[in-house]
Amino acid sequence: MAADLHSQPGPAPDLALRHRLGLLASHLVVALVALVGIGGATRVMEAGLACPDWPLCYGRLLPGRQMNLQVFLEWFHRLDAFVVGVALLVLTGASILWRRRLPAWLPWIAGAALLLVAVQGGLGALTVTQLLAAPLVTVHLTTALVLVALTSALYQRIAMAGRGLVVPPLWWGLLASTALVLVLAQCLLGGSMASQWAADQCFSSGEGCRWLLAHRQVAMPAALAVLALAASTPLLPAGLGQLPALALGSAALVVAQVALGVLTLRLQLEAPLVTIAHQLTAALLVGLLAAVVARCLGRRSARSLLTSEVPSEVVHG
Repeated sequence: MAADLHSQPGPAPDLALRHRLGLLASHLVVALVALVGIGGATRVMEAGLACPDWPLCYGRLLPGRQMNLQVFLEWFHRLDAFVVGVALLVLTGASILWRRRLPAWLPWIAGAALLLVAVQGGLGALTVTQLLAAPLVTVHLTTALVLVALTSALYQRIAMAGRGLVVPPLWWGLLASTALVLVLAQCLLGGSMASQWAADQCFSSGEGCRWLLAHRQVAMPAALAVLALAASTPLLPAGLGQLPALALGSAALVVAQVALGVLTLRLQLEAPLVTIAHQLTAALLVGLLAAVVARCLGRRSARSLLTSEVPSEVVHG
């Protein structure tokens, strides 16, 4: 009788549907990280105004005659953003249409991501029409990174729903959240610095160096927080699934990011590929840390879902 009460409290989420939506969410994360990387390449190659109009490029969907490297970067950046928007629209629509077969939070989170991508599109248009105004460029990048974090967390919550996983200690979840906030702050400073070309001015004329200094100062606590997160994984209980691996991966990205930052400064921004890799690694790091935080926040929910899908003697025995 007790087993029946635990196994039939309501409709169980459809595993096949959840798997398909999880696959779509994982592709969204990849597309958004690529979008940040392409955006970095567009800025470094000074291609932000290569397409003078919006949303078309020279009044066409495909500007064949005007196509060169700069035009291609800006055009492909917009194409990737369009694909992300369509994918999020599909994800949101599916989560609303089949909401009775899915976790209750999914339509809300997917809808928030869709709203955010609409804001991002508007910011992209303003960035072009306002001729790359520094505040707009910074907000545009920040919104993209928040989208990376949100979709990464969304994917993790879909992937872990229905699995019985151990709850990590509260202090570790707080450390992960702190690391994510610090990394996002570091990215915001980096975006402000890049949008004003502060590093270039610092190297050429000695102006704007305060932005470069602030970026380097925040880098230290952000890196230490991520490294502390990884170093503390041996203190965690067993049964955490991929969580320790995600933390260790974040630490590896931090080491790579610091090395790329140092190399970028030593080369005085003369190596575009290094600068682009620096921004791309930052996006990857945000996505990985958001995955860690999502798994920390979702543990108890995942465990309760397990008890609703599996007879109680299996869960407790």
